[in-house]
Amino acid sequence: MAAKDFYTVMGVPERATADEIKTQYRRLAKEHHPDSNKNDPKSAERFKEISEAYQVLGDQKKRTQYDEMRRLGAFESRAPRSRPGAGPRPGGPSGPGAGAPGGAQNFKFDEINDVGGIGGLGDLFSSMFGGTARGQRPVGPEPGQTIETTLEVPLKIAATGGKVPIDLEVNEECAACSGSGAAKGARVQACHECNGRGSISFGQGGFAVNRPCPMCLGKGQLPTEKCRDCKGAGETRSKRKVNITVPAGVDTGGKIRLKGQGGRGQRGGAPGDIVITFRVQDDARWMRDGLDLITRAKINVAQAMLGSKASVETPDEKTVAIKIPPGTSSGKRFRVRGQGIVKDGKQGDLLVEVEIVVPEKLSAEEIRMIERFAESAGLER
Repeated sequence: MAAKDFYTVMGVPERATADEIKTQYRRLAKEHHPDSNKNDPKSAERFKEISEAYQVLGDQKKRTQYDEMRRLGAFESRAPRSRPGAGPRPGGPSGPGAGAPGGAQNFKFDEINDVGGIGGLGDLFSSMFGGTARGQRPVGPEPGQTIETTLEVPLKIAATGGKVPIDLEVNEECAACSGSGAAKGARVQACHECNGRGSISFGQGGFAVNRPCPMCLGKGQLPTEKCRDCKGAGETRSKRKVNITVPAGVDTGGKIRLKGQGGRGQRGGAPGDIVITFRVQDDARWMRDGLDLITRAKINVAQAMLGSKASVETPDEKTVAIKIPPGTSSGKRFRVRGQGIVKDGKQGDLLVEVEIVVPEKLSAEEIRMIERFAESAGLER
């Protein structure tokens, strides 16, 4: 089986940033998800390829290791050329059968010593692709799915804190088969594709790498009859309603992590987490400026000229009265101390901006009064 370049699988350049890779993965995963392509049998395999590539390129440590392997030629399309009269390479196998036809070396990653200061290649590929260099099936507990989602929050709740319900889709262990993927009464036997190892090897040039078996999804076992509820996957997609506690003063881009609230683990593994990224909605009543809140108070011309009082509402449903001095112009701001957003022990203010509202229609008597005022003030029409 030919090795696949993960950058080609993801359709991103080698110099792509972590955010660009993440954005591309989300787009491809949504496009090729089996649930959205039930009539396309190839979508599942494509989805697995994308997920496998992102597991490496989406992890900075694994990506660095992978790039080093590409630099060393582990994924080149041709085998290493032998040098005339040259013996085995340092650190490589020797003795009968060490050389391959055409001079290619058949390496075993767990037998190669440190290269370029990056450690043994067996450990390197084991950490990247799962399993071990000898193709053994990974055993032991597996942590549950960590879910990342964005939650839109009204400005009022973002300022004061509160709870917001959200519906999440998570992968849960199938209740019908307890995660085995087998129908009731069916037997579970070794996967014929990987012979029960849970992984298969693919080679390129003189190298061989393990990856999870696409037939059994790395489990090493297949049921004689698949569970009807989960179609043999051992897990199902379910919706869960969660009440998210929004911390007071949160702003767009703020995050919280809910430990153990994500997908259920397998084989006794710990449950995953939920990572919430907040996006604060705009509000017609208030505008945020750091910890300060800006609101408007509408007054008429007489109030602006003679002075008056105006009342405004705060996000915590308090009513604040401010004094409008005579001769106040439109756009003037008044500061109410300590009525803004509280965060990290600091509290902002409430800024009240005056807006003078001019009536669109006047009665005959009002027009005469305004005209007399204009004449006495020497104003020209």
